[in-house]
Parts: sequence; structure tokens; C-alpha cells
Amino acid sequence: MIQTRRRINMGQAALLLLLMAVLILALGGCDRGQADRVPDDTNRQETHMIVDSVGREVEVPVDPQRIACLCPEAGYALALYGQGDRIVATSGGMQRDRLLVEMYPHLKGLPIPKKNEVINAEELLRAGAQLVFVKRDSVTNKAEMDKLKKLKIPVVAMHYESMEEQQYAMQMVAEIVGCEEEGQKYLDFYRETVREVQQRTAEIKENERVSIYHSASEATRTDVADSLAGDWTKAAGVINVSIAEQLNYDDGNHYASLEQILLWDPDYILANDPNVVGYIMGHEQWRALKAVKNKRVLPLPIGISRWGHTSSLETPMAVLWTAKLAYPEQFEDWDMEETVRMFYKEFFDWGLEDETITKILSGSGMRDAKS
Repeated sequence: MIQTRRRINMGQAALLLLLMAVLILALGGCDRGQADRVPDDTNRQETHMIVDSVGREVEVPVDPQRIACLCPEAGYALALYGQGDRIVATSGGMQRDRLLVEMYPHLKGLPIPKKNEVINAEELLRAGAQLVFVKRDSVTNKAEMDKLKKLKIPVVAMHYESMEEQQYAMQMVAEIVGCEEEGQKYLDFYRETVREVQQRTAEIKENERVSIYHSASEATRTDVADSLAGDWTKAAGVINVSIAEQLNYDDGNHYASLEQILLWDPDYILANDPNVVGYIMGHEQWRALKAVKNKRVLPLPIGISRWGHTSSLETPMAVLWTAKLAYPEQFEDWDMEETVRMFYKEFFDWGLEDETITKILSGSGMRDAKS
């Protein structure tokens, strides 16, 4: 029995009721019990058309049972819909996410066919993949696509740079694996959470809004306006100091100079890698920042994935957590621990111990470092 330890207002009650509704699935909905699933040979050749995240029409198998997730976005989505057992090839990042591997231990032993932007076709064949999810860079790489065409395995691109595009991508995966009902419930929760946060922060004056600097994996790597992080930080009602500025561009990423960060002097620094927090707090050149002086350099939570990261499906949770951090008065009645408990129970069918919830919200002990 889940007990709410604090008073819950109408907005939070609506969200918690929406979460609880996910348990009541229709009999024809998505089957979460993949361990007992037996592929139906009679349906093996049946296909249908979908439109992937970059607008390509792709003919995919109906109810594919063996899926290669060469991008983590797809793997997280399959886990959300209870279909992680279908994954037969994965990415290195997914194997480092401890909660995900706890849910699907077989991920640790799976091949990683894509390394250094090159796909190993032989590994895909050995894995017996019926469908391959890739990032946009693969479908724009003629050599890699020619290689995949020879395998005659459908290739679906999963890519998003905004909350709207992310919502479409998640619905696309739900359609492919026959989990449209669960996909809709996730979409409803996503939109309702963002709506509630925006409603609560709408009356805050611009000069009273909290400013944040978002560190994306590296201390000086950060966000631009047309990005998922630019989108969700705006939805949280905070000022993301980097999105309207000229940044340095290198190998697909954007960087701010330390001098520029010192000029911005944000109220908070949020990092999606907890190691970056230690780096910033421990180096002399960062100490002039008020966020450092006030010990407001914080890691974003880590659950199935790193909240707020470009590949994370926990975007609505990142919006809520950031808004509550920045404006505690507006969210005083909101119990973040219970919302975390409900989110993973209702969407992943996974009960969390109090200790795990603490780790998720502290961003520590939930993801292995790169070897």
C-alpha cells in the first residue's frame, strides 16, 4: 500500500490518479509478460507501414519479437511498455543503467553492434534481429544504410530535439510493438505534468525567475534553444542561461566558455553526470559562481536513464523536479518521493524501495561509469 505522507492538492491528485489508471489495462492491451511469449510463425511475414522520427516510411513486421536497439532511446521506450525482453542487441549506455539492467538482466550479455558510429552487420545477423532502431546519424550515412539494406532488416530512425518530437517518437514505438494504449497513457501523463507545472509557474515575473546552467555530460557542454533540454527547462519555468547565447560548436555538441559561465552566474548548475558536480565544486576557477558558493551545483536524478538527458524518456519528471527545486513555495504540497514511486510502478510495473528512491533523486549509484 502506497501512503502519501503529505497533503496532496487537486493538481497532484489528478496526476496520481492518472498514474494509477495505467494499471487498469484492457485485455487487448500490451502484454507485459514477454518471458512466456512464443513467436507465431504464421505472422512472421505480416508487415505494416510506419513513419519514423525523420519522416521515412518504413515497412516493419507486425509484433516483432527480436529488436536491436542501437540507440538507447528505443531501449528505454521498450522498457516503458514492458517489452524489454524483445531486445536482442543494445548500446553500451543502456548496459550501464543499473535500474534498467535490474529489470532486464539479459541486457548485460547482449552484443553492442554499433561502436564509433560503425554498425557491425555480422553481429546483427547473429542476434537474429527482425527490426533495428538507430539514431538519425545512421540513416543519413549512405555507407551504413547500404550495409543494412543488404541484411534486409527494417531500419527505424528514432530521433527528437523537442518535447513534441519526443512524444511522437514514443507513440511510434508503441505502435510498432502493439502497445498503443500504454503509449497513450504515457502521453497523457507527460502532457498533464507539463500543464500542471506551467500553470503553477505562470504568474512568476520574468525578473523573479530562477536561472540555471545545464551541464550536459561535460562541465562546459550545454544547451541550445532548439534542443530537448532547451524545451524542458523552459517548461519548468526557469531561465536556461545558455539557450539564447552564441556557443562553440564541436563534433555535434555545443560548449560555453568558462568566462561566459562566470558572466551568466546562474542561481543553479544542474548536471546530468554526478561526476561533473564534483569537478565543478572542486576546482578553483569555478568558485566565484554563486551556485558554487551556495552549494547549488546539483546532479539531475537518474532512474531508468538520466533525467533530462537527450535520450531520456523521464522528461516530464525532469520538468517537475526542476520546477519544484526552483520554486519550492509553488510546489510545497507536492511529494516528489511518492511521485517517483508511482511513476516507476505504474509505467514500468516496478516497485521501488525507499533507498532506491533516495538514490534516484540524488543522482548517485544508479549508473555505472564508462569502462
